[in-house]
Amino acid sequence: MDTLVDTAPTSVPTALRKLYFLRFAFAAVWAALLFTTADALGPLTVTLLVIYPLFDVVCAIVDIRSARANGQPVRGLYVNIALSALTGIGLAVAATSGIPAVLRVWGAWAVTAGIVQLVVGAVRRQLGGQWAMIASGAISTLAGASFFAQAGKGGASLSNLAGYAFLGGVFFLVSALRLGRAHKV
Repeated sequence: MDTLVDTAPTSVPTALRKLYFLRFAFAAVWAALLFTTADALGPLTVTLLVIYPLFDVVCAIVDIRSARANGQPVRGLYVNIALSALTGIGLAVAATSGIPAVLRVWGAWAVTAGIVQLVVGAVRRQLGGQWAMIASGAISTLAGASFFAQAGKGGASLSNLAGYAFLGGVFFLVSALRLGRAHKV
């Protein structure tokens, strides 16, 4: 069986590579769907908003299984699971208050999860391909602050979240490609 949830131990770079390709594909599709519905908080938009951090939870669980099987540190991944799960709940609640509230919750998540991603990438740098995760974490932190700022202005929109997610997906793609190269060397 060759899937992300395979129970046989896999090398960390191979498992991360598969996971990162999946995360890129998800982010690209998610961003396209959100971009088409970003002007209002309808049922599809709210569902998309809640699904994104919950998908992050699932990815972190898969990542933990692989890392633990190979003796890699996992503490940051547990922090990520907690942050993303709370964000999913927070977004569902914030959606009842409007787009500015959603931007504030998403901004808080982007800042905190960005810091965690930066730390996890730095810890994993010996695996190769992690510079993109480090850069993505730093950019996520800055983007989160910008979502807060946008929430305080008139005409707030969710379209920037689509761009944020797509860019994050591109960083996962770059990291997956770099991991493949580093693993072959």
